[in-house]
Amino acid sequence: MTATELPQVAGDPVVREIADRVYAYTHHRGGWCVSNAGVLAGPDGAVVIDTLATEGRTRALVEFVDGLDIGPARTIVNTHHHGDHNFGNHLFGPTAVVIGHDRIRPEMIETGLALTQLWPRVQWGDVRVTLPSITFSSRITLHIGERRVELIHLGPAAHTTNDVVAWLPEEKVLFAGDLVMSGAAPFCLMGSVSGSITAISRLAALGARTVVSGHGPVTGPEIFDRTLRYLRWVQELAAEGRALGLTPLAIALEADHGEFADLVDEERIVGNLYRADAELAGGPIGEPLDVLSIFDEMIVYNHGQVPTCLA
Repeated sequence: MTATELPQVAGDPVVREIADRVYAYTHHRGGWCVSNAGVLAGPDGAVVIDTLATEGRTRALVEFVDGLDIGPARTIVNTHHHGDHNFGNHLFGPTAVVIGHDRIRPEMIETGLALTQLWPRVQWGDVRVTLPSITFSSRITLHIGERRVELIHLGPAAHTTNDVVAWLPEEKVLFAGDLVMSGAAPFCLMGSVSGSITAISRLAALGARTVVSGHGPVTGPEIFDRTLRYLRWVQELAAEGRALGLTPLAIALEADHGEFADLVDEERIVGNLYRADAELAGGPIGEPLDVLSIFDEMIVYNHGQVPTCLA
C-alpha cells in the first residue's frame, strides 16, 4: 500500500492510494459538508465515487483525476442524495455518466440546493443538481478493466432512503458513503436508526479491510462496531426519554456522550433522537420528518449557533 498526500492546511484533501490505482480522496475533519470521494482508475478512464460540496473542492478533485494516466471516460457514482456528495457532478463534463439508486432522483429534485440555504456564507460557487442518468434498485456491477466493483443499495432506509456503497471484493475495499462517518457523529434524521443498524451489520459481514467513509479519514472495519454502539445508545436514550415523557431535545440536552464525546457534530444527536422516537411510535421506516424544524432544535442544542460548516 502506498500513500500520496497533498499539502495540508485546514480543509485540504488527503489523497491515499489504498489499493492498486484505487484512491481515497478524504478530508481529515469530516464535519458538515466536508465530504470524501473515491477514484478508481482504469484503462479507459475513471470511476469517481461522489463529487464534493463546493465548486472549488470539486475542481480540485477533477484536477486530480485528470492528472492520472488514464483515458477520458468518467463514471460518477453518487452514494446518496445529499448535495455535499453530488453538487459537483456537472464539473466532470457533459459526457460523464452518473449512477445512483432508484430513489435518488426524486430526493435530489425535492431537496435541490437546500444546503446552500442552511449555510449561506459558505463559498459554494457554481453548484448544481445534476441527476443520475442510470439508476438501479438493489445491486449493479461495474467492470473497470479486470476489476469488479459492486454497487449495493442498503435499504429501505439507513442514512437516507437511497444509500449506495461501492464494494471491491478482491481488494476488500469498501466506499461506504455516509452509512459510517470516521470521527463524526452518525446522522439518521432522513433515514432510520434501526435501518442503519441493519445496514451496517450487512456491511460488517462483507469482510472489508479498508473502509472509506463519507466523511473523515480512512479507517478499518472497527468503524462498524463503534457506529453500531452509538446507534444502540441513541435507541436506549430514546426509549428511556419516551418513558419519562421527555422530548428528543430535552433528552439530548441531558445526555452524557461518554465514549462518543470525541465525535464532531455532536448536535446530530437531536435529529437521531427524533428519528428513533418516530420509530418507537410505530411510524413507517424512513417516514419524512420536519427536517427544518428539527435542525432549528439542533441549533438550540448548539447554544444558539448554527452548526459549523467548513465546506
